[in-house]
Amino acid sequence: MGENSHSLAPGTVLPGYTIDKTLNTGGFGIVYLAIEQQSNHLVVIKEYLPTKVACRDTNGHVQLLKPEYLERFNEGRKLFIHEGNAIKRLNHPAIVHARSFFEAYNTLYMVMDFVPGENLQGVIRKRNGNLSENFLLTVFPALLDGLLQVHNANMLHLDIKPGNIHIRPGGAPVLLDFGAVHRTDMSRQFQPKSVITPGFSPIEQYEHKGYIGPWTDIYALGATMRSCIEGCAPPDAKLRREKDTMRPAAVAFKRKYTPELLNAIDWAMEIDPTLRPQKIDQLVDVLNQCMLHAEEHRSGGMFKFVSNLWK
Repeated sequence: MGENSHSLAPGTVLPGYTIDKTLNTGGFGIVYLAIEQQSNHLVVIKEYLPTKVACRDTNGHVQLLKPEYLERFNEGRKLFIHEGNAIKRLNHPAIVHARSFFEAYNTLYMVMDFVPGENLQGVIRKRNGNLSENFLLTVFPALLDGLLQVHNANMLHLDIKPGNIHIRPGGAPVLLDFGAVHRTDMSRQFQPKSVITPGFSPIEQYEHKGYIGPWTDIYALGATMRSCIEGCAPPDAKLRREKDTMRPAAVAFKRKYTPELLNAIDWAMEIDPTLRPQKIDQLVDVLNQCMLHAEEHRSGGMFKFVSNLWK
């Protein structure tokens, strides 16, 4: 066993790869840093291991907790493959790239490119929020450009949050974890269970027949931007619908950030889906205006804007 009761130990050999360490664990899988044996390059490998229905035996193989869990396990496998296929359809620097699949230890593995940097959730925690406007206007327009490709491919991400965003050195973002991805041409009845992250999931994701669309991802993006400022997740959308006590960003943070940026966050986080931007392009236009406004107030041009990312 590895760093916890489920993960593979460092040094474990997979077909073509050697596990270096565990990066992250969740209810449906484990993410490892690994070494590609042929090239000696680092890669990231995601393993399908749904801990509610399966476990790992002493030889490292994945096995069912009960025989009657087979159907649930296989349904999860289909979703795991669906995630990988969705990523492989996309080609954008702001979207994680899936390289291949393979089977081992009675389960599936997905190999992805290793990207240096750090998780946005870690950045927020380390700085207690308070991330600069420069940072927000470097990260989120690029992220929106990647998400636009997702939406143009008739897909929704449906799990955007700081923990699913990787920040490269210099501020270039990478959107991770397409495990909740949903085709817009598919009825939600074929999606077994919505992925809900309190504070980042909008109200329509809580409802089985909720009308989801690009505006659903836009809410999560707005909530993520707000958490970069505030240092914590916004209030749960269900609580906001019952009684919204969350102060508008344009009021709460007006001393540190421009009105244009804060108004964009508030617009993205409207409780009523019909009041939000309906397409990514609308939010892109607003953030582009914010960037132009910011550049007008800086000498040194874009180089200074990007180089002072954290200020």
